[in-house]
Amino acid sequence: MHAAPLAAVHQPDIDSERVIRIERDILAKNNDTARQNRARLAATGTLALNLMSSPGSGKTTLLVRAIEDLKAKFPIAVIEGDQQTDNDAERIRATGVRAVQINTGRGCHLEAGMVGAALDDLKTEPGGLLFIENVGNLVCPAGFDLGEAHKVVVLSVTEGEDKPLKYPDMFAVADLLLLNKADLLPHLQFDVGRCLAAALTVNPHLQTLVVSAETGEGMAAFYAWIEARASLSRAAAVAQA
Repeated sequence: MHAAPLAAVHQPDIDSERVIRIERDILAKNNDTARQNRARLAATGTLALNLMSSPGSGKTTLLVRAIEDLKAKFPIAVIEGDQQTDNDAERIRATGVRAVQINTGRGCHLEAGMVGAALDDLKTEPGGLLFIENVGNLVCPAGFDLGEAHKVVVLSVTEGEDKPLKYPDMFAVADLLLLNKADLLPHLQFDVGRCLAAALTVNPHLQTLVVSAETGEGMAAFYAWIEARASLSRAAAVAQA
């Protein structure tokens, strides 16, 4: 796992140079596989989004709503990542779309090789959407390229405005921030402006949307964001054919 070598560096009985070298080798292998995944998806004009968040952000609920609203426009497939259970994959399959569950055991993130193997099972359709729901945490998934077109971080208003400053790597690598559970704002002391300002301090190029998977607030803007990028993916695939 990405976090273990970094922790090991601080242990006096372990050769830190060897640990760093091994970590680099692991990342190099992952990145090579990610490039293969990306090329494979690009060839079919499939838009792949890597959804990342802490547990309880409402990521799966948001994904289910997006699938229900978009499945008439796109063929959709989902890769679900969790340490244990196939609960989320079952929720996804209940929408009528294909889903593969990856259980990482003690692993805290998905890796490109896992995604590549899942793609063999899914056989994504041309011009479709692939949602990758990563393992829930705001640390490890940020360091691993899966071959996705975009990383999307989901943060809920119940988590605190300073999360982008506490976990900057996650927000630094993301292309889009979805601030979820906006329907709860009347019941919370949460400063949306402060939260978004913190995120933009970490990543000035980050796009942000305030949404509610429960009520649908802001979801149309998210769908427009997806559709614009899906159109580009399809056009690029046609140009390469």
